[in-house]
Amino acid sequence: MAVFVLVHGAWHDGSAWDAVVRQLESKGHKAFAPTAAGHGHGVPKNVTHADCTRSLVEFITANSLSEIILVGHSFGGTLISKVAEAIPGRIRRLVFQNAFVLRDGVSLLDEVPPETAAGFAQLAGHSPDNTVMLPFPVWRDTFINDADLETAKLAYEKLSPGPFQPFADKLDLKKFYSLQIPRSFINCTEDIALPPGEYGWHPRMSARLGLYRLVQMAGSHEVLFTNPRGLAEKILEAGRD
Repeated sequence: MAVFVLVHGAWHDGSAWDAVVRQLESKGHKAFAPTAAGHGHGVPKNVTHADCTRSLVEFITANSLSEIILVGHSFGGTLISKVAEAIPGRIRRLVFQNAFVLRDGVSLLDEVPPETAAGFAQLAGHSPDNTVMLPFPVWRDTFINDADLETAKLAYEKLSPGPFQPFADKLDLKKFYSLQIPRSFINCTEDIALPPGEYGWHPRMSARLGLYRLVQMAGSHEVLFTNPRGLAEKILEAGRD
């Protein structure tokens, strides 16, 4: 039996993993999907990246979890990198699922196309609480492009505005890059949430992990909604010893 902690991306909360959690548990494993501070419906959004990280560390320690396989999706990759710095002894393997692997000293906004970063900043500036909401047309065509329209709409209803500050915070990742925790990268081959090529997920992000296991599957950025069974199988493959 393995213990998985699944960390969501921007605009999501822990419930996005529900179907994947069920798949992992049906195979005899334990799986947890906490919600990072500032994420989800009806919660205060004035959080920093450090606040998000701290909330996950507190969840893991409060539940006395150890030997965990820590999975991060998208923005969640930035979070699991900092969680690994805080509690490396509790982590058996890190799994980045189409996730950001930031360079030391930069922010997530530094790793996306300039027009995307500018658009996020503009949306946050026009919001009442410094948040960004992903427009549905972008969600439909670039995030969940393997879904029919009904599925895309149902999944979109689960999203909520995300805090902008964690995107902008520049992260000191020197300790992360010194850790010897085994690492894997799951790459969904139809994922165009980051434009393929110069800004693509793989090998741009994955190669920064140094020695790592590559696991690939068909699907969009949001396979946790469109193919949770397949994703669970790939998480198991990525997380095995």
